[in-house]
Amino acid sequence: MEKNKVSIIIPVYNAEKFIGETIESVISQTYTNWEILILNDMSTDRSYEIIQEYAQKDGRIKVINSEKNIGVVEGRNRLINEADGEYIAFLDADDYWKEDKLEKQIEFMKNKDIAISCTEYTRVTENGKPINEIKIKEEITYRDLLKNNYLGCLTVVYNAGKLGKRYFKERDKNEDYVLWLEIVKDTGKIYGLKENLAFYRVLDKSRSSNKIDAAKVRWRIYRDVEKLSLFQAAYYFINYVIIALKKTK
Repeated sequence: MEKNKVSIIIPVYNAEKFIGETIESVISQTYTNWEILILNDMSTDRSYEIIQEYAQKDGRIKVINSEKNIGVVEGRNRLINEADGEYIAFLDADDYWKEDKLEKQIEFMKNKDIAISCTEYTRVTENGKPINEIKIKEEITYRDLLKNNYLGCLTVVYNAGKLGKRYFKERDKNEDYVLWLEIVKDTGKIYGLKENLAFYRVLDKSRSSNKIDAAKVRWRIYRDVEKLSLFQAAYYFINYVIIALKKTK
């Protein structure tokens, strides 16, 4: 594990339209001690070709070409296993960062001596037009997180030196949310850097676009994963619905 290095985890499947912008947003970072770990999950478009072009130009970009389609969870986990950095960061193949994202976030984590952090971010259309900004709390507890998933995966950085490597569990959806719940139970708090430093692209066919399915998944997490009582699950689910309705206004 290399001290101060950030390992950036990017699973890719048929992202030829966006992957170049995603990689460029990392290359342009003012913080330069990083590696990109990309898994091409049997893309059928030009994604692999585009990724290889970048990897040939920059030795910090490492590419794994999967021989079978393994999905985003196993893909991320495989890349985490290969990571060499003290810090682990996440970026999906259609999202992108502001150029000072890593510099500000790593400095924030070092100054506070914390194990995991997130930032605010902007939701944008496929063409990059802003939809809305996602705000966060400065300190997020387990109870806070049960009410609302403040953490956009593209903004999260955790210190593997402090936490060890943490892996996602296989789920249909919200595998990242389950991991954040697991981590916050160990750390007590997740710390938010209240600056907007990333862009989350909302795709028409996004896995998270169906609100009814998302609500069903959230209920199952409360009951089956977190083992909340019926009363507790109902309380947090009502909070979740209220917050979700506010987001759509």
